[in-house]
Amino acid sequence: MDKYCVYILASGRNGTLYIGITNDPVRRIYEHRMDLEGFTKKYHVHQLVYIEWIGDVNDALRREKNLKAWKRNWKIQLIEQINPYWNDLYESFDKDAGSQLSLG
Repeated sequence: MDKYCVYILASGRNGTLYIGITNDPVRRIYEHRMDLEGFTKKYHVHQLVYIEWIGDVNDALRREKNLKAWKRNWKIQLIEQINPYWNDLYESFDKDAGSQLSLG
């Protein structure tokens, strides 16, 4: 069974935010970092600041849509609950093993 994640990228602390969904975060975040995506390229949104794992694709799509509708300050509060210093969580991935992120 595939696992999906909803993720938030930022251009920096309190910067521009991008919300997405994927079943392969290592590949997808890499694509954002290589500026293969229009929005993230235009606004330099490359830092992974939030990730949430969800087992069902439909639930993940609903969560993504829900988060996109949130007020900006709610999104910032969500990020800071798990990542108060806005560290780049992408560095926590074992890219060779494709393992899930550990939030410590």
